Amino acid sequence: MADFSDWIGRQDERADVVDPGLLARFAGTIDLSLGDGALVPQGLHWCLAPPDVATSLLGPDGHPRRDAGSFLPPIPLLRRMWASSEVSFLAPLRVDDRVRRTSRLAAIKSKTGTSGALVFVDVDHEWTGDTGPLIRERQTIVYREPAAPEASSVPPPLGPDRFRPASGSVHRVVTPSEALLFRYSALTFNSHRIHYDRPYAVEEEGYRGLVVHGPLTATLLLDLARRTFGDQPLTRFTFRGISPAMCGEPLHLVLLAEGETCELGAFADDGRQVMAATGARRI
Repeated sequence: MADFSDWIGRQDERADVVDPGLLARFAGTIDLSLGDGALVPQGLHWCLAPPDVATSLLGPDGHPRRDAGSFLPPIPLLRRMWASSEVSFLAPLRVDDRVRRTSRLAAIKSKTGTSGALVFVDVDHEWTGDTGPLIRERQTIVYREPAAPEASSVPPPLGPDRFRPASGSVHRVVTPSEALLFRYSALTFNSHRIHYDRPYAVEEEGYRGLVVHGPLTATLLLDLARRTFGDQPLTRFTFRGISPAMCGEPLHLVLLAEGETCELGAFADDGRQVMAATGARRI
């Protein structure tokens, strides 16, 4: 594997506006009802200032092509996923806020796992408004080798067990549809083909079907916290993807609160864990 240490410290800056149309499209996408005067829901920041490279500069996977002119390093591994994030909500986003996002490559680490070579790229993002910093996040992206032709599809087919939420937890079930995945891809300007091109997802990247976006699952967990505690409830939110969520299959969202902290998770219908998350809430 090539040495990409020279890429550490590279920065990218983009600007955007939290306009009412974006808020309405975000709310419509996740079936969220906004009351008069409601604060901007947490998770909308992932829809601000997305990469906007020309279609001709996209790679075969639908992501911006990896070359010397890109922000992310040209790691020669086909499969790319959003592995985890640590988010600090410093101040609420509001409608008509002018926002600048500064992104910096913080670390690049190579490892070898059971599936082969892995490269983890940490990116630090900061969203700043006219009054100062609003949100800080460390995002970890993982690059993996292509699936071997003889490998079983990921994730495995649903088993006979059924998910049972823990006593005392808040529980909501959402079945991500193709329309939901399409709308979220449009909101985030994400053209990764695993989210809309089923033959590509299955035949090229080895998934069992269309894959639900990691940040979409995280957004649904943030929405569960909002439904439970009210507007802008969290000061910190950390999530880690464990297994892909699949389009067309029930996704169980759960939240268990204890004082200022809460444990959140997303599970497949048979109990396979999809995402683990924790939050710190305002009291």
